[in-house]
Amino acid sequence: MDHTRPPKTHGRGAQSARVPDRFGLAQRELDGDWRDYMESLANLEGAPSAKLRTTVTDEFPKTIVSFNSSPDIPFDRSINAYRGCEHGCIYCFARPTHAYHDLSPGLDFETQLFAKPDAPRLLRETLARRRYRPAPIAMGTNTDPYQPIERRYRITRQLLEICLETRHPVTITTKSDRVLDDIDLLAALAERNLVAVAISVTSLDPMLSGKLEPRAAAPAKRIAALGKLTAAGIPSHCSVAPVIPAITDEFMEEIIQAAAVQGVRSAGWIALRLPHEVAPLFREWLAVHFPDRAGKVMSIVRSIRNGRDNDPDFFTRMKPSGVWADLFRARFKLACKRAGIGKSRFILDQSQFHPPSLDGQLPLF
Repeated sequence: MDHTRPPKTHGRGAQSARVPDRFGLAQRELDGDWRDYMESLANLEGAPSAKLRTTVTDEFPKTIVSFNSSPDIPFDRSINAYRGCEHGCIYCFARPTHAYHDLSPGLDFETQLFAKPDAPRLLRETLARRRYRPAPIAMGTNTDPYQPIERRYRITRQLLEICLETRHPVTITTKSDRVLDDIDLLAALAERNLVAVAISVTSLDPMLSGKLEPRAAAPAKRIAALGKLTAAGIPSHCSVAPVIPAITDEFMEEIIQAAAVQGVRSAGWIALRLPHEVAPLFREWLAVHFPDRAGKVMSIVRSIRNGRDNDPDFFTRMKPSGVWADLFRARFKLACKRAGIGKSRFILDQSQFHPPSLDGQLPLF
């Protein structure tokens, strides 16, 4: 792969719109608007980059709750109200999912979004099934439930309303202070021990954040949101994620201290993961923004991932190894000790659940 410095795509995380061929997809024909789009990217060198418009398409899946049996994650079910994410985080492990639709995990992932307006109805139908058994539903596991288009669609809020109605436990992971728009529902859920919220903070430098995650909330807003959630009695967790060697790891201690000042008492960290097309996209990003240390960054990444850009194996993919990984763990542990922060295990109540009514009818049994 050619690692010469590509043109910058201002306001977006990815630098290219390549469609991967690992699914055996037919070559996309370059005609009409798509040709104009690709040519506009190719002609950007030495000129200001064109602004790429975000489009949203309504999607109508048959189901909304995804179940899994992975040994590496602490939940067995999740909901993603949106596909793709306008936050544009260059490191996002969900980017490859766009390739299933013959779309680029790069720029398409952050500009061609899909919303699922039927999600509330589908959730209600799922929870009403006679054999359904409750367990915490994770939101924000693939794309952010509070990305900018949530303000218009309000799908996440509708899902939370159903969780409150049915007393169903739910967890949320986001990097947006827009989560505060639903603080009324979250506080009501928290009173019943039905919710926990994690906000991920990558750095405390707004300029760096603007390069890494160009349309996510500024770091200061995320830290402040953690404080407001905590003050409202909502169990909150600060996720220092991802930790990018030689790019963001220097902020680890400061983030933990800032969260502690806000009253947060739970924190964790996750090392950078680069599955499938995320690795070449991240390399492109490094070549643009940090060409002087790109080699060092990737060398450390490979050292904690068993010599590869990414370790996809069960049981090890979420557990970086090696000297650098041990150093990050030691630093994180010491920082938490100094700040008086632990890693709380939020045990949400599953006993209050009752199935929802469908079409206003109460269940017979």
